[in-house]
Amino acid sequence: MGSLRIGIVTCSDTRSTGEAEDTAGPALQEAAEALGWQVVAYRIVPDDTDAICAAIIAMADDDRADVVLTTGGTGFSGRDVTPEATMLACDREAPGIAEAIRSQSMAVTRRAMLSRGVAALRGSTLVVNFPGSRKGALESFGFISDQLEHGVDMMAGEGHPK
Repeated sequence: MGSLRIGIVTCSDTRSTGEAEDTAGPALQEAAEALGWQVVAYRIVPDDTDAICAAIIAMADDDRADVVLTTGGTGFSGRDVTPEATMLACDREAPGIAEAIRSQSMAVTRRAMLSRGVAALRGSTLVVNFPGSRKGALESFGFISDQLEHGVDMMAGEGHPK
């Protein structure tokens, strides 16, 4: 696989305050680097729409990430606002990615249907929401990672391979 520029945002009140350790974000970083990709930004933010939106925008616009992976904040809790923040930061939805994650996750756990995660585009950056657990984030990454380079190529106008 080629080299993508990756941003990772952990969205969690407890992890942003140090009350709990972030295991999902570092696990995603390790998984991305194992594919030869460069993690250009990593942030932990609270479950707050403005903070999540700002982190996504900064990674897309300032850090020039090709892909921003978020972890956490995709459930039913009132504080789970990552999908809403993602859509505020982005221009267009990419529903097939979130649908694929939920579909494949259903084979692992029926609770996958309770995920509200989305995938969307901010200019030439793809943003994908993953669950907050290390296990869920890594499984989700594994379900879609083989398509990320092609998706980034498509956003760059490189078209379909011949």
